[in-house]
Parts: sequence; C-alpha cells; structure tokens
Amino acid sequence: MISEIKYKKQICEIGKRIYEKGLVAANDGNISIRLGDNEFLITPTGVSKGFMTPEMILKIDGQGNVLDGDYRPTSEMKMHLLVYQERRDVQAIVHVHPPYATAFAIAGIPLDQAIMPEAVVYVGTIPIAEYGTPSTEEVPNAVKKFVHHHQGVLLENHGALTWGKDLEHAYYLMESLEFTAKINWISKQLNGDRDLSKKHVQTLVKMKSKMGIEGNTPLGADTSEGIHAKKITPPLESSLSENDLNMIVDRVTKNVLDEFKKLF
Repeated sequence: MISEIKYKKQICEIGKRIYEKGLVAANDGNISIRLGDNEFLITPTGVSKGFMTPEMILKIDGQGNVLDGDYRPTSEMKMHLLVYQERRDVQAIVHVHPPYATAFAIAGIPLDQAIMPEAVVYVGTIPIAEYGTPSTEEVPNAVKKFVHHHQGVLLENHGALTWGKDLEHAYYLMESLEFTAKINWISKQLNGDRDLSKKHVQTLVKMKSKMGIEGNTPLGADTSEGIHAKKITPPLESSLSENDLNMIVDRVTKNVLDEFKKLF
C-alpha cells in the first residue's frame, strides 16, 4: 500500500512536470488524489505547482474540510470533489491551462475530430463544459454532464481537466490532450484537418479490443496499489465510448455531405 507521503511526493513531481512543460504559469492549476472513500490529497492555493513540497499538500474530506495541512486548499476544490463523487473509479485529477487546449476552449471548439489514431484510442472526444465562475458551483455543474462519458473536458475560457485511474494516468491524458490540440491547430493552418473515415475509426476500436485494453482489470478490483473504490462506470482504460464513436461518425458524415454539396 502506497503511503500518504509517497502520494504527496508524487503530486509534487507531477506539479513540477506540468510547470516545466508550460501547462501552467505562476500559481495556476491544481492536482488531487483520492486516498479513500472520504479522504483526498489536494494542492494548495497561491503556490506555484513547480515549487511545491510535500508538507504543502493538504488532506481534505468529501465536504472540503481540511483534515491536515497549514495551507488553504485550491479554490477549485469543488470541481475535484464533484468528479470524485460522480466517478467512484477515478483516483486522481489534473487541472491546468495548456495553451493550445485552452485556446480551443476559448474559441468554443471541442476536441472531437478523429484525425490521429492515438488520440481516438487513448483520449477519445473531449467536449467543452460551459463557462462557470471559478470557485463557484457553476464549474462543477458544468462538468457534471460530461463526467460519466469522457476522460476529460475543456473548461470554456478556463483550461482543461482530466481524471484517471491514478495520477500518472490523469497527467498523461492531459499531456495527450494538449498534444492533440496542438496537432489540430497546426493541421487547421494547413487546411488539412481531415477526419479519419468511419471505417478507420471502427477498425481502431476493434484493434483496441484485440489489444485487451477494454478487458483490463476493472478499476474497482484489488491491486497492489492499495487505493480502491467501487466501480460504477466503464473502466477508464476504455476511453473511446459509444458516445465518442457516435460523435465522430456524425462529424465524419457531416464532412462528407459538405464535400458532396461542393460538387453541385
């Protein structure tokens, strides 16, 4: 079983990564880990994520009360607690302001194009949660409608949020989300943001199944990691849901029809 101090050190390490990669600036962003049914570790407010130390990380309960720590928890705590409440399989959350993904969020453009096989399989579609005033109930309420069918969201005018089976998973989802946004933006400048065909998308789904990704041990099952929760939603490894596939197919169909209309 991983000790609490090791989780705190892991949060500091991920904080350093997101700061050095330019996914946050100054004191932006927040990170959290589930410890148990009603205990969580979360980053403090007003501290650069690149320079945190373990003693800065706070322990809170599901109502946001500080159980241990001398700092104040992030003002975005409500958003984290909402995801944990809705998704019992989620063990960690990352919220940052990655430049390309945030630009898409500001422009109101979801990351729902099937242009890269890796993004289709690993990230799935990333919708936009409508704008909410930071630190209010507006943000959690906006995220709630997407939390059961996606692995992350763009927060309108406010950055991005990803959740995962552990902190490394949540972080890598964010890294992949930002990379996907960057590739999307560059391809749009070249007028080359072409979707994969419906056939190709379906092939990717079959490949993923054959690779055993969907058949992995459910997140609620016992492992050596020691932090578990009851599984009530599809495994987080299954990033491409039926909802994702429908969105991609609808978009591909629309693009085909648009191209057809240009011929007449």
